[in-house]
Amino acid sequence: MNYRHAFHAGNHADVLKHLVLSRIFALLSRKEAPFAYLDSHAGVGLYDLAGDQASRTGEWLQGIARIWQAEAQPALLDDYLGVIRELNPDGALRYYPGSPELARQLTREQDRLQLNEKHPEDGALLKDNMAGDRRVAVHRGEGWFVPRALMPTQEKRVVLLIDPPFEQADELSRCVTAIKEALGRMRQTIGVIWYPIKDERQLKRFYQDLARSGAPKLLRAELFVHPADDASRLSGSGLAIVNPPWGLEEELRELLPWLAEQLAQSQGSWRLDWLIEEA
Repeated sequence: MNYRHAFHAGNHADVLKHLVLSRIFALLSRKEAPFAYLDSHAGVGLYDLAGDQASRTGEWLQGIARIWQAEAQPALLDDYLGVIRELNPDGALRYYPGSPELARQLTREQDRLQLNEKHPEDGALLKDNMAGDRRVAVHRGEGWFVPRALMPTQEKRVVLLIDPPFEQADELSRCVTAIKEALGRMRQTIGVIWYPIKDERQLKRFYQDLARSGAPKLLRAELFVHPADDASRLSGSGLAIVNPPWGLEEELRELLPWLAEQLAQSQGSWRLDWLIEEA
C-alpha cells in the first residue's frame, strides 16, 4: 500500500507498457464489436511530470522525454503520442497518461472500462480523473480479485491489464494465478502482465509458471535499458501477453529495436518470443 506510481510515471517501463496497450486497442478497433478493458492496479490515471513525486526521481527524462524528442518516430507510435499531445497542447511535455487515461482516449463509444485501484488516495484521484465518462466504472477493491469479481464481461472481447506494484515476494505467482482465473471465466481474454526485470534468474520460475498456465498462446516481449546482470537496479521490463491480437507480433518486431535504441541507458536490447505457441 506504499507504492505510488507517480514516482515512476513516464519511465522506460511505462513507455513499453503503454505503447503496447495502444497497439492492442488499435488492432481490436479494426472490428466493430465492443470490447471491455479491465485494469487491476490502475493508479490515478493521469500524472504531472512537474509534480513533486515525478520531479524527485526524474525517471521520465530517460523515458517518455526521449521518445517525445526523437526524430523519425515510427507511425505505430501515432496513437500513443496523440494522447500525450492532447494532454500537452502547447507542445511542452508536462502531463503523462496512465493506462486508464490512455484506454479512455483510445477506446470507442461502444467499449467499456472497468478500473480498479486499492490505494485509498489514488483510488479517489482515479475516480475524479475519470469523472464524466459514462463508459468508465472505478472500483476500489483488491486488484487480485478483479478476474473473479468482474469477469465474465458482457462484451465477448476483453483486455485485462495486471500491473501490480511488486512490493511483495509472491506477486509474480499471483499474476499467473490471476491470468488462470481470467482464462477460466473467458478463454478468449487478452491478458497483459507487466513485470520488472532486475535479475533474470529470479524470473525463471515465473516464465515456467506462465508456460504451464494453460493459455491458448502467450507472447513474451521484453525491453532492456541495462544488461540484466545487476539485481539492485531495474534493467528493463517485460510484458507477458496472453492471446495477443493478430498483427501484434509483427508490430513489436518493428517497435522493440527502435525503443531499445532510443531508451538505452548503458546497453539497450530486446527479446520477443512465444512462451506458448498456438496449437
